Amino acid sequence: MASDEQSRASDIQVTLAQAAAALTAQHPFNIVFDRGDDISVELYAPVGRDNQMPHERDELYIVASGHGTFSRGDERVPFGPGDLLYVPAHVPHRFETFSDDFKTWVIFYGPKRTAPRERDAV
Repeated sequence: MASDEQSRASDIQVTLAQAAAALTAQHPFNIVFDRGDDISVELYAPVGRDNQMPHERDELYIVASGHGTFSRGDERVPFGPGDLLYVPAHVPHRFETFSDDFKTWVIFYGPKRTAPRERDAV
């Protein structure tokens, strides 16, 4: 019975250590919880450079470990463990600098949003 309970518990709790064990330099994202268009949770630990592009959904980062500088649009902020960072859909963002031990939970939520159209120059 304990093994059945343990297998069902996988969607109740995921530890940082469990999520981090699946990360590699080639695969810096590990999806740990996914409910389609409602919400998904990943652990992200980039190596060397953050190559993210804007996303179709709003996004929250909860920094698990490490520190550095985060940019969103023209804004830059320092971050550290426990910090919450918010990025609206389609806004350019990246972790500009980060320590070797940097890991962050990534939460995508809400509906996919259409990218705003650029207006023609008049």
